[in-house]
Amino acid sequence: MLHVPVLLEESLDFLLNDLSGRFLDLTFGRGSHSQAILKKISSQGKLFAVDRDLEAVLFAKDHIADPRFSIVHSNYSEIDSLFPQQKFDGVLFDLGTCSTHLDNPERGFSFQNNGPLDMRMDLSKGFSASEWLNSASEKEISNILYQYGDEKASRKIANAIIEFREIRPLESTIQLTKVIESVLKRTGKTHPATKSFQAIRIHVNNELGHLKIALSKLHHVLKVGGVVVIISFHSLEDRIVKNFFKPEIQELPKDIPINTSVKETYRCIKKKIKPSAKEIKMNPRSRSAVMRVFSKL
Repeated sequence: MLHVPVLLEESLDFLLNDLSGRFLDLTFGRGSHSQAILKKISSQGKLFAVDRDLEAVLFAKDHIADPRFSIVHSNYSEIDSLFPQQKFDGVLFDLGTCSTHLDNPERGFSFQNNGPLDMRMDLSKGFSASEWLNSASEKEISNILYQYGDEKASRKIANAIIEFREIRPLESTIQLTKVIESVLKRTGKTHPATKSFQAIRIHVNNELGHLKIALSKLHHVLKVGGVVVIISFHSLEDRIVKNFFKPEIQELPKDIPINTSVKETYRCIKKKIKPSAKEIKMNPRSRSAVMRVFSKL
């Protein structure tokens, strides 16, 4: 399945405030937003993109031959070092998991296809879901499933994982799915493994930690008057975004000091935008999306 961009026109309406400006797509994926941006900006405009997945970077280099465009393989939490001397008119965060990840069994993101239990966005770094699940304690697994997936049966699932791995290692998505199904029975449209797979993916990729760091560095790369558009897909991400742009809360990693000048840098342009009923019907994966827009003062 091709990746379908969410809130595409709405995001570009806010992002492209100067068609001859410089823009930054921090989550290239399969380039849906980037290619749409390139169609709209002028010949003087520039678009830079970042993705932590090497497959996405190679896809961009194979499919986009445009002198106005360049892409780098890195994590967006490193934006200050990636662009130390550059300021952008617009920055885009599309925090959704790329559909090509979910639909590719070899990446291990989906319970609907059998494949190796990996889930890493960047295959060159970190630990796989299998490595973590086969070494973590029952309490740690339970905490992650509850904290990042809001899984009420987290303790039972963690216990079932421990019991399974005492016999043999967890190595495939179908194994994990069956372990979860042994604890939870399907009662509605949502598959019983949905929350657990989400939680494990978030943990393996440290998604929330990188988001907090990237937001804390945003002022380094955004021009005064520049716009940041952030599309979130679950409440954990959206809460971080909301809290970051609330000076009285400013939810940052503990090792990053709160800078008063940073706290007072932004104003909210659009508090909350949801996909239309028409978009949700055409692309059910968009139903949980929330877009928020801010500008730098």
